[in-house]
Amino acid sequence: MFKEFEKGLKTPVISDLTLQEIEGAPDNVRKLFHSTECESILLEANSIELARQYIKENAVTQKSLNDALHIAIATVNRIDVLASWNFKHIVNLDRIRLYNAVNLKNGYPMIEIRTPREILSETNTR
Repeated sequence: MFKEFEKGLKTPVISDLTLQEIEGAPDNVRKLFHSTECESILLEANSIELARQYIKENAVTQKSLNDALHIAIATVNRIDVLASWNFKHIVNLDRIRLYNAVNLKNGYPMIEIRTPREILSETNTR
């Protein structure tokens, strides 16, 4: 996926919340993210409110607030696809349906949530 970013095939977007989480990651992960030019988006009040709605509608529990915030930030900023390896709280069909139901109820578009492998260009999957 990062090779596709370098080639300009995809545009990486990263939130300030993700940047905070990356600071606790191993050195090689931090270096990879810090060496990649990304569009930045911020956690703002409307994303926090949408994340609270996900919790209220039982898409996730309060313990998974950061996961809800990632989805809300991407939704509010109308990001095309959210990529994650978190199968328990993010890349989970039942939860995705709940997130999108809440999004539609609150006037936001549905969001695509996929694994990084699913969003690779066909030329990189052969």
